Amino acid sequence: MRYLIKFSYDGTFFKGFQRQKDVPSVQGTLESVLSNYFNKEIVIKGSGRTDAGVHANNQGAHFDVDKKITSNDLVLINESLKGEIFINKIKRVPDDFHARFNAVEKTYMYKVYLGKDNSKIGYYYQINYDLDMKKMLSVAKLLVGTHDFHNFVSGERDDYTSTIFNIKIKKKRNVITFIFKGFGFYRYMVRHLVGAIIDVGRGKATIEDVKYMLNNPNIPKNLSVVPADGLYLVDIKYVF
Repeated sequence: MRYLIKFSYDGTFFKGFQRQKDVPSVQGTLESVLSNYFNKEIVIKGSGRTDAGVHANNQGAHFDVDKKITSNDLVLINESLKGEIFINKIKRVPDDFHARFNAVEKTYMYKVYLGKDNSKIGYYYQINYDLDMKKMLSVAKLLVGTHDFHNFVSGERDDYTSTIFNIKIKKKRNVITFIFKGFGFYRYMVRHLVGAIIDVGRGKATIEDVKYMLNNPNIPKNLSVVPADGLYLVDIKYVF
């Protein structure tokens, strides 16, 4: 039987999602706890990888086990995870379901704090300069849609085409929140996009610079890449 789990975690506890030798990872921790609980080897297949320091509110993954999982099982599994990871929901899914390939939309959030607050270290990107919200909203509109995001992705791949459905930027007191909804976010892509938007907001780049980068993906032009601090995988939508 195949199960989909939706789970949250604090990225400061882990060196990323992917299983790694001798360092704590989300995948490795889940596999260890589930394998011990079910007394058999459990392999987790995630919706995608998050990097070291990135948080999640509703990450998705699937695994197989020959047992009907009850609500009491979920309580006991969460107790074993000791709060570092919390499984919000578990659902029986078809045997051909895949947490990565059945995903149709991902939502990411990035949080910026204007100022300095030690309690926010690891959970916000903290800056000490002013930002022009009007310019940032304008450049965000350029990024919505289907584009070749070669200039906004780290690493090499065969295809950099992706679709962003919506970008929202909201400011409340000293906190600016960026919300991205889309399909096919690649390595560091959200961090590149937030960096570009902030560069425009602080006057380090222009809206035309970003437009040029979108229209000329094979001519490298780099803007800032914000750190993992402040990045959250908020949710994933699936089709079954």
